[in-house]
Amino acid sequence: MKLHTLQPVPGSKHSRKRVGRGTGSGFGKTSGRGHKGQNSRSGGGVRPAFEGGQTPLFKRLPKRGFTNVNRIDYDVVNIKELNRFKENTVVNAEKLVKEGLVKKNHGLIKILGEGELNVKLKVVANKFSKSAEKSILDANGTVEVI
Repeated sequence: MKLHTLQPVPGSKHSRKRVGRGTGSGFGKTSGRGHKGQNSRSGGGVRPAFEGGQTPLFKRLPKRGFTNVNRIDYDVVNIKELNRFKENTVVNAEKLVKEGLVKKNHGLIKILGEGELNVKLKVVANKFSKSAEKSILDANGTVEVI
């Protein structure tokens, strides 16, 4: 017998604890919370990382870096992924989202040059790497920056 193989006896049940239903239930009056104190009050208790008043770990660790408020996030797609489209297709943001190449359309898409492109396409995006642009033009496709 091992702990992970233990099961309750067939047909056995354990009723849930119904608090605040009279003194005869064993959980009446204070509902199992005891008398007074922080944890007896509604909304009482401490936050998850509370360390009893000691300076918490997240405040003891040094802070590094900064958040650039002007950062522009692009959804990136490599040109090797564009081979799934048919010849002379106009590849835009809607097609990339529909095909699952871009998870969510944040509005800005950048095409990167990893891999090879074997299909002639018209690619419409916000930004292209130089190698991606070269690969698309080498495949007799066209590039349109919006």
